[in-house]
Amino acid sequence: MNKIKVGVVGTGFIGPAHIEALRRLPNVEVAALCEVTAEIAQQKADGLGIPRAYTFDELLKQDDISVIHICTPNFLHYSQSKAALLAGKHVICEKPLAKDLVEAEELVELAAKTGLVNAVHFNLRYYPLARQMKSMRERGELGEIYSFIGSYLQDWLFYETDYNWRLEPDKSGDSRAIADIGSHLMDILEYITGLKTVEVLADFNTIHKTRKKPLKPVETYSGKMLQPEDYADVPITTEDHANVLLRFDNGSKGVITVSQVSAGRKNRMTLEISGSKKTFNWTSEAPNEMWIGNRDKSNEILMRDPSLVNDDVRSLITFPGGHNEGFPDTSKQMFKEVYAAIAEGKQPENPTFPTFADGYRELLICERILESNKKQAWVTV
Repeated sequence: MNKIKVGVVGTGFIGPAHIEALRRLPNVEVAALCEVTAEIAQQKADGLGIPRAYTFDELLKQDDISVIHICTPNFLHYSQSKAALLAGKHVICEKPLAKDLVEAEELVELAAKTGLVNAVHFNLRYYPLARQMKSMRERGELGEIYSFIGSYLQDWLFYETDYNWRLEPDKSGDSRAIADIGSHLMDILEYITGLKTVEVLADFNTIHKTRKKPLKPVETYSGKMLQPEDYADVPITTEDHANVLLRFDNGSKGVITVSQVSAGRKNRMTLEISGSKKTFNWTSEAPNEMWIGNRDKSNEILMRDPSLVNDDVRSLITFPGGHNEGFPDTSKQMFKEVYAAIAEGKQPENPTFPTFADGYRELLICERILESNKKQAWVTV
């Protein structure tokens, strides 16, 4: 088998998650990674068991590397994705695709011009029961959609001493909770329901107006505590918490809440979609169960089981019912679809995976949400 050789850019939290998922695909080889310096790249490559280490410019010169995964902080996504496309590489980019719509539009156009495979890592679509909800809705089992209630709650920035590059607008952009986890929520909302968000009304809250930035490096999600003298006070301008009212193109309404300061919620996305026939409810911290609400008979619990889901959902399930699958499997299932396209050498006409165009769409919605919060008014998407 001629394996597709991949280079991964960035080795924070999400880079190793990409690497682990890619190693589960039989036709893919993670051949190289890159970091900001050759020394850090080599150290990370040794730790992750990857044979080759480069700086970014050096990585793009490797003719045998045909795919680049961009897993760096947000402000680098545009420049690195553009450079990779111009170097003739297929690109899988972390969200957000870029820091503004102008950059994102340029990437969408460049990707289309090159014909190269392009994807944005909206991996949460690939929980099997998320696709089951989409499939059931498409078959008419939900009925006319009445409302959407969604939340994405975390606690990793609960304390004022919690700090990460995402708190710095020059690295992550002017929005944080909405752009980071809210983008997943808005993407999966439209993916499952088939609705388009047409208006938004947002209200943000910054709980910790000042945070204590460590003067020593602390890895994301590590939970390590430093001493008081090891911190510097930094003013915070991005949101810890946000509520957003939504209006959809079918006339129905919705609401989402995102928070990075909800104690005990480690990574909990909850979706509740109410229709004229049923209600669907699912949460990412219990991803192998889907609640189906009925008016005139008992409610139901659907287990993630290839023998119980719809035919078009089974490709996302590797193990039998009762053998739980979770977050790491979502990236594997997404990359399986992306690499099927890469094996063909070009972007499909109708991709099943999230593309740069989807990245543009979610960036558009997030920018309109940010604008609404500033104006404290409804804004058209």
